[in-house]
Amino acid sequence: MKPETVTIEDKTFKIMIDAETIRQRIVELGAQLNAEYQGKKPILLGILNGCFLFMADLVKQIDIPCEIAFMKVSSYHGGMESKRSVTEDYDLKMDIGNRHLIIVEDIIDTGHTMHFIVNKLKARNPASVSICTLLYKPDAMEHEIEEMEHVAFEIENKFVIGYGLDYKGFGRNLNAVYQLVQ
Repeated sequence: MKPETVTIEDKTFKIMIDAETIRQRIVELGAQLNAEYQGKKPILLGILNGCFLFMADLVKQIDIPCEIAFMKVSSYHGGMESKRSVTEDYDLKMDIGNRHLIIVEDIIDTGHTMHFIVNKLKARNPASVSICTLLYKPDAMEHEIEEMEHVAFEIENKFVIGYGLDYKGFGRNLNAVYQLVQ
């Protein structure tokens, strides 16, 4: 069991979504993806670094044939808010032409990063592109992203860490999601 509050560097965070709630929601998402992609052999495309825990747990729920791939992009650059400029550290190295893509993301807030990723991938002519995100902040959105089909949790526009998300590189290993204490 994780504590109700944690301190990372110079900030204190309180629990927002506990580990069991996350686990249950991922089981539901896995069942939905299994049903929707039956017979399609999708590529689950994780966006590093933040997706790694969510992606690992989600893939364990997928029982249809699928491939796993990763890209690494960022827009936070270690801070507490999106810098609205996307840095691409690792591009997808496989042919996705006529393939079904499920982008697996930790959080979508302003939408700048996901807008960049979706446009980049659509230029490679996939059969379809959908997004499965752990967290979504509707009040922070600045781009409409119609491909966002699977959202585990809608949250307030608060800074969060844990379950893959970090503050200054720390906190990703927490098994729950924590929000900044104001």
